[in-house]
Amino acid sequence: MADLINFIRFNDNGTLAGNIAALDFDFDITGEELNSTNPKAPVYRLYGVSPRGRKIEVGGIWRQTNQSGEEYLQLTAATPSRAFRANLGKFPGQDDDDLMTVIPWS
Repeated sequence: MADLINFIRFNDNGTLAGNIAALDFDFDITGEELNSTNPKAPVYRLYGVSPRGRKIEVGGIWRQTNQSGEEYLQLTAATPSRAFRANLGKFPGQDDDDLMTVIPWS
């Protein structure tokens, strides 16, 4: 998995791990499921590691509904240079439903 970029792997225990990368950043992320009664709250909080090794919140994953009524996941993260937004989709060439690819917005 170390060679994969722009992926999220969901774990059975309500956590996730992955990586987001672009030309100006590349970092590993972790996440924890968030149970909230607020319909606008994310379903996962995302964390990165500061240069000093501290766990910091960097964003979240939200459940969205498209115009056809189908649900999908959308990621937002604060990176050193900009806000990073992406959708999550099935990882190419994989049958594992817990492994998602991060599809950055252009």
